[in-house]
Amino acid sequence: MSTARGPLPLTVCLLAHNEAHRIRACLDAVKDMASEIVLVYNDCTDGTETIARDEYGAKIFEHPWQGFREQKNLALDQATQPWVLNLDCDEIVDETLAASLRAFIEADDPAFAGAHFPRKVWFLGRWIKHGDWYPDHCLRLIRLGKGRWGGSPEHTKIELEGRSQLLAGDLLHYSNPTLNSQIEKINYYSDIYLRRQLDDGKKWSLTHALFRPFWRFFRAYFLRRGFLDGFPGLYIASLTSFATLVRHSRLYEYNTTPEVREKFQPRPDC
Repeated sequence: MSTARGPLPLTVCLLAHNEAHRIRACLDAVKDMASEIVLVYNDCTDGTETIARDEYGAKIFEHPWQGFREQKNLALDQATQPWVLNLDCDEIVDETLAASLRAFIEADDPAFAGAHFPRKVWFLGRWIKHGDWYPDHCLRLIRLGKGRWGGSPEHTKIELEGRSQLLAGDLLHYSNPTLNSQIEKINYYSDIYLRRQLDDGKKWSLTHALFRPFWRFFRAYFLRRGFLDGFPGLYIASLTSFATLVRHSRLYEYNTTPEVREKFQPRPDC
């Protein structure tokens, strides 16, 4: 493994909305390896973009929020280096992963168009190492021009043209500082899920509402050994089950609640 410390032919792409409290930790972990940092930001009032530009030499682009998938592709479009690493501001590349990324990019094996690696979440005072949250392999490093962000609006993923290699190390994820912050996401993502179901002409299913929450708990807590993470593992499996119940109940709510139907009127182009 190479011990060189110079910059790599690498662009780091980020999105930001008021991330001044954590963007330094994210960029400190990759600043030595990146030849270019691209930040697309929206509605920042805390100086996030100033930190990225003045302290890390980032190229900054302001753009109104258009959803995760579209916004990430907009950042990707600004990259100029042969390799692109896509990060969120609440993620930190650990030392092992940094070394793996460096070795992979320096090897530049033409057999691979990208690389993926585990993401590990800090939650309730500990690293979560089991259940649905780990290893949570993420494809985040791609050759320029060999991948675009796709997937659904609430669950984006890179669609890669070619093979991806698994790298050692973890992407450290600090996405849920409190229980309330995690619970708030349930409403946000269930709204997106309901809109997608309506756009696709889906019908409410009692079977899904009953079975899917049970399956998500059983899989996370028992099959994927969430119980080894102690009470946080139990909480995560329970919360995942509840969030699943909420998502698969939203169409029922839409069918029975005029206020919800008014809010989620079908789009004119659907």
